[in-house]
Amino acid sequence: MIEHMIDSVIERGDLAHLALLMWASGASVAAAMLLKELGAANRRFDAFVRELHHFNARLFDGD
Repeated sequence: MIEHMIDSVIERGDLAHLALLMWASGASVAAAMLLKELGAANRRFDAFVRELHHFNARLFDGD
């Protein structure tokens, strides 16, 4: 499907729209990857805070 769209744009000589399509596709992929990495970082930070809480609970429950 993408190849058909690219061919029709090239046939009409509308390269600016093709460049815009490629830029928008790249930006969308980059945004999706960024959100995926942000979610993973959030899970790692949550696990760190949870372990820190458990450490503090063991440390101060002994007093």
